[in-house]
Amino acid sequence: MGLTKAKLEIEKEVGKTVIEVLFNPSEYQLTDAANYSEKKVPGLDGPVLQYVSGEATELSLNLFLDTYVPKKSSSLIPFGSSGDSSEDVSYITKLIADAVCIDGSLHRPPKVTFKWGSLNFNGVVTKFNHTYTMFTESGMPVRAKVSLTFKSLISPKDTRRKSPFESPDRSKYRTIRQGIGLWDIANMEYGDPNMWKVIAKENGILNPLDVRPGQVVKLPAL
Repeated sequence: MGLTKAKLEIEKEVGKTVIEVLFNPSEYQLTDAANYSEKKVPGLDGPVLQYVSGEATELSLNLFLDTYVPKKSSSLIPFGSSGDSSEDVSYITKLIADAVCIDGSLHRPPKVTFKWGSLNFNGVVTKFNHTYTMFTESGMPVRAKVSLTFKSLISPKDTRRKSPFESPDRSKYRTIRQGIGLWDIANMEYGDPNMWKVIAKENGILNPLDVRPGQVVKLPAL
């Protein structure tokens, strides 16, 4: 089995442009992240972290492009020929650059798929950097380094949690456990730790720090 080359597939209005890399990358990096907001609750020494959303997976990689072909010996060069069969490497970089430009027919930058081995990454290119490192005598670039950063395209249907968070539509009861405060319960049930005030009012609690493990509190419907 021969060496499998990585491929970039750039969406077009009809079909796609497929770019087979000249050299497979030596490595690639996948990054995931999450966003949190800080909620300040009276009586606590520090804020309560509240999950807001996840971020799209980011893929970063470098590609090496080389179209240089060494010149043949002068004795082998046909009369009238320069003997230089190298190609302009910027032709390839311009094809890749299409991934960050608005496509007139799509009215947006195209979707891009990077395929290599088990990696099949669908997303958009958010950063494209190319550096030319070698030139012919005429100034034609024949080698380049390309750095690409992609962000995955997340479908709401694909990323919906199996048990999506929903505000309670009926009254519930919860037992206070050790180390759990009203703001923690409010964050879990309502998605906002500041809703502890609603729970406290419903249960006649004047000071949220006075609750004790084993105490049962009523969570009103919203």
